[in-house]
Amino acid sequence: MPRILAIANQKGGVGKTTTAINLATALAAVGKKVLVVDLDPQGNASTGFGITAEQREVGSYDVLIGNATSAEAIVGSMIPGLCVMPATPDLAGAELELVDLERREYRLADALVEAVRQMDLDFVMIDAPPSLGLLTLNALVAADALLVPLQCEFFALEGLSNLMRTLDRVRERFNPRLTLQGVVLTMFDKRNNLSEAVAADVRQHLGDVVYETAIPRNVRISEAPSHGKPVLLYDLRCPGSQAYVMLASELLKREGARVEEHAA
Repeated sequence: MPRILAIANQKGGVGKTTTAINLATALAAVGKKVLVVDLDPQGNASTGFGITAEQREVGSYDVLIGNATSAEAIVGSMIPGLCVMPATPDLAGAELELVDLERREYRLADALVEAVRQMDLDFVMIDAPPSLGLLTLNALVAADALLVPLQCEFFALEGLSNLMRTLDRVRERFNPRLTLQGVVLTMFDKRNNLSEAVAADVRQHLGDVVYETAIPRNVRISEAPSHGKPVLLYDLRCPGSQAYVMLASELLKREGARVEEHAA
């Protein structure tokens, strides 16, 4: 069974989609088979992988509403071993349409059962929108674990506490297997005292849950989406790319340790 990770944070602008794109790319680069589910109506993850409008005729909206199967919505990417379930503009209205549907919280989970059965995957990464509506709830219900990108600024800490409460509620009511996989510090600037202070505070409160690898502020990361490429393809040698390579390595070590622990 693949490991299903929801990449979520109710606060926008924290590098959530950037992390989904580049972490998935780094995992595919070491031979892992990865599916990225774009569940954000903005569709930035789809754009970041160079998925064209023609390739988005069927997407995650159609799967959630029941108009298409996972197999019909998934498309390939420029990266070997990595495929995408893209977002379409219709996804913006899905919050309202899902309200009246049966098993509204489980629509994505049910759809991914089919995808997992048909595809040989190692990871499924769900890029959730920056909110706590039904789309994000579907991501959390479908996932095995939550990965939280956290921008190194004061308000991010406040949002994290709210997200942790949501995690507890989802675990209690919908998905008892859901765990916190980790917290990734993003937009880290070692020249900025605030970044250092926030990082120290987060590590003090959450301990080993926080990844050692922090994603730096890097202009190449910002430039890459305009070229329809992950930063690892746009400029592999830049600090941002190297950070995501290190993050993928750290994630694989964590996952390996988790498997060994369960086997024991």
